[in-house]
Amino acid sequence: MPSRRAQKTAEAVREVVGMAILADLNDPRIRDVTVTYVEVSGDLRLAKVHVSVMGDETKQKLSLCGLQSAAGFLQSKCAKRINTRYTPKIEFYLDQGVKKSIEVSRILKEVLPNEAAESPEIDAADINNRPPVEN
Repeated sequence: MPSRRAQKTAEAVREVVGMAILADLNDPRIRDVTVTYVEVSGDLRLAKVHVSVMGDETKQKLSLCGLQSAAGFLQSKCAKRINTRYTPKIEFYLDQGVKKSIEVSRILKEVLPNEAAESPEIDAADINNRPPVEN
């Protein structure tokens, strides 16, 4: 389990990198990028920034390449915000969590029976005409 200091540093890196991606980076390769979470090593020298990129695989790779080239700029932004002896070296990783959750949802819809077809429709008029429930 990471120390409290590492967690605070990870949160600060996530905030700084996320805001810098939105406001400061003008690279056309970096579009629709969200910082999902950051892992910081115990000695606070390495920060693994996990990002989610909306789009196809080529757009994801292109955005990741743009982020890798902007890592030095983002690291200098973190150095101004975080007061530590060493500024964490930033590495970017593609987070596949959102993509996997969409895929699992699609598979579940195929496998599970359609509950909407089996359950009776509830009309707004039915809800208004029901007697109040006593506790």
